[in-house]
Amino acid sequence: MSRFVAHVTVMLKPLVNDPAGLAVRDGLQALGFEGVESVRVGKRLQVTLSAPGPDEAASRVRAMCDQLLANPVIEDFLVEIADGASDS
Repeated sequence: MSRFVAHVTVMLKPLVNDPAGLAVRDGLQALGFEGVESVRVGKRLQVTLSAPGPDEAASRVRAMCDQLLANPVIEDFLVEIADGASDS
């Protein structure tokens, strides 16, 4: 088994209201940052796991997202797999 690091980005779907994003946008505008039209707030997770290969690691992490890490009704997710030798 090899060691992999999965980087998971979870974001609200485009049509889902994002009150945290609106608050950040308003705060940036209040601080004088011009041209900020919108902000979406999400989360990033890092999962270290052992798997036979990168495809299997990605498959396992996608299953984790479907069952726990993301709410498929209102969130989308992106999984990126890296070799676990360099925990970046």
